[in-house]
Amino acid sequence: MKQTRYILLLFISIVLFTSCEKTQTYAEQKKRERSAINQYIADAGINVISESQFFAQDSVTDLSKNEFVVFGSSGVYMQIIRKGCGTRLKNGETAHVLCRFTEYNLLVGADSIHLTNNVLYYSSIVDKMSVRNTSGTFTASFESGLMYTTYGTASVPAGWLVPLSYINLGRPSAPGEEIAKVKIIVPHTQGQSNASQNVYPCLYELTYERGI
Repeated sequence: MKQTRYILLLFISIVLFTSCEKTQTYAEQKKRERSAINQYIADAGINVISESQFFAQDSVTDLSKNEFVVFGSSGVYMQIIRKGCGTRLKNGETAHVLCRFTEYNLLVGADSIHLTNNVLYYSSIVDKMSVRNTSGTFTASFESGLMYTTYGTASVPAGWLVPLSYINLGRPSAPGEEIAKVKIIVPHTQGQSNASQNVYPCLYELTYERGI
């Protein structure tokens, strides 16, 4: 039943935004997207900080102030909830990364789940991607998981790769250790294929764990 609901919701979203595409120019769609992001930031009481401030405070976001850093080159907003155990992906290293996520379409609303593997039905489906760090540039492809099967492509949203410069990848092995967790606001240019095609922003709650 839950699988049917998610598929139906995704189908409705595709129909809705394809219809909007026919009546709006690309500039109008981008303006609509920008308004949706700004509205979410206002409604959620987010304190947006600059990259310079983020780096000045040791690449962390203050959760008590509900801080998100905005990256000018990509337009992605990021809040680090947990940096996680383990170490960062090293230059020249390739690793499997396991992700659990909840995706919200911000044009529909941040209280309406668009897609998630954080429910009992999908509890056994962890999104698995192969990630490589080449001199600080991350590339990745999905090998399996809900994103891969839903959107029909191995392409990983560029927005998902932004946190990898600032979080650790590990597997908890001692009491108190936890995997990395972030929230990111991803504009369509950095998003999954449907968001990119139909010009809408997504909010993600996302965890990263080093695979075996």
